[in-house]
Amino acid sequence: MPLPFLVAIVVAVQVALGFSPKADRLTWALENAPVWIGLVVLSFTHRRFPLSALCLHLLAVHSLILALGGHYTYAKVPLGDWVRDAFGLARNHYDRLGHFAQGFIPAILVRELLLRRTPLQRGGWLNFLVLSVCLAFSAGYELFEWWTAVLTGEAATDFLGTQGDPWDTQWDMFLAALGATCSLLLLSRAHDASLQRIRPPVTACRAHAESRESAEG
Repeated sequence: MPLPFLVAIVVAVQVALGFSPKADRLTWALENAPVWIGLVVLSFTHRRFPLSALCLHLLAVHSLILALGGHYTYAKVPLGDWVRDAFGLARNHYDRLGHFAQGFIPAILVRELLLRRTPLQRGGWLNFLVLSVCLAFSAGYELFEWWTAVLTGEAATDFLGTQGDPWDTQWDMFLAALGATCSLLLLSRAHDASLQRIRPPVTACRAHAESRESAEG
């Protein structure tokens, strides 16, 4: 799907689920802020550094997961309630899906950045660094949730979404690491194929270099 259509879908979902969210506005804004930041960054970088189609589609899916969680709060998403009741679970596990996705989807973005912007080659060190970055991001996000809770008090209860689980933070980081691992195992080949289809625009410097090489040849 072309990038403009993906962006249109993401923006439309943001507007639809942000018009009258079930969550309070602070929680809604905190949950969706990564989507807004991502859209701004993409608008400034997509011409000179276009992302692969696989990466863009995964990021769009991630934005939908965040939008739904921000609309209801993760502990109250109806899909999670249905799964809880259907399987006799003790809690709504939609937040577990969100943290699995927090590793699964950014792993491809990190892999792409490392492959295209560093000398790293495919193999063990690349996979190790992708996992390390995803786990560091997850840990950083947990720290951000903690600081938010300290600053806002009870207003951050829905944002934390622990649902009374004393090991919620550890579960979140574990699932992010598990998601990144699964992503590398399942999508690396598809990602390589998607990377092959990227045709970056010819810049003025590159065009000048190519014309000079042609003249010298």
